[in-house]
Amino acid sequence: MTITRRGIVAGLATFPALGAAAQQPFPSKPLILIVPFPAGGPADTFGRPLAQGMSQRLGQSVVVENKSGAAGVTGIDFVAKAATDPHILGLMSASAGAIMQSLMPRMPYDPAKDIAPITLVVRVQEVLVVGAKLGIADFKSFMARAKANPGKLTYGSAGTGGITHLATELLKREAGIDLLHVPYRGAAPATNDLIAGTVDCALLDVPVLLPHIRSGAVKALAVSSDTRAALLPDVPTMGELGLPRVNSDNWYALVAPGESSLAARQKIHDAAVATLRSTEVADAYARVGGVAVGGTAAELAAYLRAESAKWAEVIKLANVKLE
Repeated sequence: MTITRRGIVAGLATFPALGAAAQQPFPSKPLILIVPFPAGGPADTFGRPLAQGMSQRLGQSVVVENKSGAAGVTGIDFVAKAATDPHILGLMSASAGAIMQSLMPRMPYDPAKDIAPITLVVRVQEVLVVGAKLGIADFKSFMARAKANPGKLTYGSAGTGGITHLATELLKREAGIDLLHVPYRGAAPATNDLIAGTVDCALLDVPVLLPHIRSGAVKALAVSSDTRAALLPDVPTMGELGLPRVNSDNWYALVAPGESSLAARQKIHDAAVATLRSTEVADAYARVGGVAVGGTAAELAAYLRAESAKWAEVIKLANVKLE
């Protein structure tokens, strides 16, 4: 009987220690930021300064891990499968957060349930350009050429179903023009063919096109954003040109597993927003054509709903199908 009581007491004595271990302050170990695109690309360029700044503010390392595939879906699915672990984060793109659910027969995760929004990280403005060989000087001339030659002008995109494809479909619908789509495996080969004159125009991210605009290899006609691009101050917005609905900012958002705790997500949010509002990171983003954001989780959730609805309509009306 005495042995049994001692055993019970000894067993009970372990409970506080176990409870304390289970309730360690967050973060209790290094965090992993999943960037769902290859190293060296735009997402990686924005993800690494964010990870570094969050490391300083959270007191734990935030390590970037690249998991590419399926237009960003593969990496974000890894985050979703982490379930309750807030040490696994993701830098979600527009494709994985607002587009692919309208294109893929079956998404491996539910963006509305399996992913918890933290904050919008950065907006990347897009610019409509034409190859220098086309001899078009401004947006008005481009529209005149397109309307006079329906279906004959070609546009390159970074791939079927990506934002550069859908943004141009949105432009076609709003402007009442017909352009022929030529999809590529990424923005770089699309840009190369644009410069060579193989395709006539493209609506791609400012950072991708900026050096070629500055060299004169391509001509910038319009920015598809609410405001002019800081690096292209002389290029008008689509709104200024009479097409306010042609707004197609690319973007990246910080997300966590859907079942992670609210307390942990709040700490992550505070560290991320403080990083994004720092002069160092805002300037680093601006140098490559990004606009640092930082906002509430509720604001990001509302933005994701709006983006999903917008691109779902474009996909339906343009009858876009994955190849």
